[in-house]
Amino acid sequence: MSRLVRRVGWGGESDPAPAIRAEGQNVINETALLESQTLRGSVLDRTDVLDRVKALSLLPDGMHVTTAMVASYFDVGLEAIKSLIKDHRTELEANGYQLLTGEELRSFKNLSGIQSRTRSLALFSRRAVLNIAMLLRDSDVARQVRVYLLDMEYLARTQPVENPAPADTATLDARIDQRITHILGRTVVPMFNALIETSGEHRRELLALRAGVQRIEKRLRQHHTRLQRLEGPREDRPLAGVMAAMDAMNGREFEEHVAELLRRDGCTNVVVQGGGRDRGIDITALTADGRRIVVQCKRFAPHLSITSPEVQKFIGAAKVLHDSDVALFVATCPFTRDAQNIAADSGITAVHRGLVEEWSAGAALTVLE
Repeated sequence: MSRLVRRVGWGGESDPAPAIRAEGQNVINETALLESQTLRGSVLDRTDVLDRVKALSLLPDGMHVTTAMVASYFDVGLEAIKSLIKDHRTELEANGYQLLTGEELRSFKNLSGIQSRTRSLALFSRRAVLNIAMLLRDSDVARQVRVYLLDMEYLARTQPVENPAPADTATLDARIDQRITHILGRTVVPMFNALIETSGEHRRELLALRAGVQRIEKRLRQHHTRLQRLEGPREDRPLAGVMAAMDAMNGREFEEHVAELLRRDGCTNVVVQGGGRDRGIDITALTADGRRIVVQCKRFAPHLSITSPEVQKFIGAAKVLHDSDVALFVATCPFTRDAQNIAADSGITAVHRGLVEEWSAGAALTVLE
């Protein structure tokens, strides 16, 4: 994307800034994602984002959902989904949407065990559901899916090549095991049962095959149990709800949230400044041992970044105008590398999205201790 767009915070704040952020890397903007089929197509493989926001219930085949299930996932009415299908049918069909009728529908019902008298059945693959999330505007769930999708895409595009983020292979293996086990137990074994009932000539071979599949299913379950035991308590994204709530806040609400975190950690005289005369400082306070704190809060979309000019401006307000002992720049997005370096050199504590997440969950900021 070479054109300029307006950076929009989740509460309606806007800032004239280029969509090209993070040290020259191209970062997808949410508005562009909603409007561009090409951009949507570039991230459709990231279907695991769906489960990070909300559990997606599947049909017994372990691979599809119906229109009603899609509407339930996104907390919208059936008509909202049907309207998107009407407007974007070709795109959705390319990503796994299909309408079954006649013999195709009968075969699917027999294999999946679905009991229904309907004459047609619309099915969505996980890619098609993710496609819906990138088209559906009036849904908080779809919005959260886009937030996580853009967050992952930002990290993928800005992660230094020489230091890639380690893949969470254990969790991926566990999820693959669960999906295979689900398909074996709910689709393959019932299919063998049906074939055995109607076949005489090959009954013995089918019985042997079914027994083999059931042994594989049992081993996968045992493997998954051992994996969970070895990992111990494990949470992929324990604070997804916390961050989703913060992303939904407006600027003032986020400032109040940070103020509450300061009070929780023993700070006193916590005052949320706000307004046009805050001179670049959103919150003032005192640490438990009496040091003066100043805080600037930026509640931006997670795929944006705090840049070095923004940090430099805060340095002037914190160190010159307010003579602070502790200066916190708290943001719901990352900081560019230059911004982090300038903050560290100037005694500014850059509290990026990850630290905000941990702080909100109960971890203490070292600088306040």
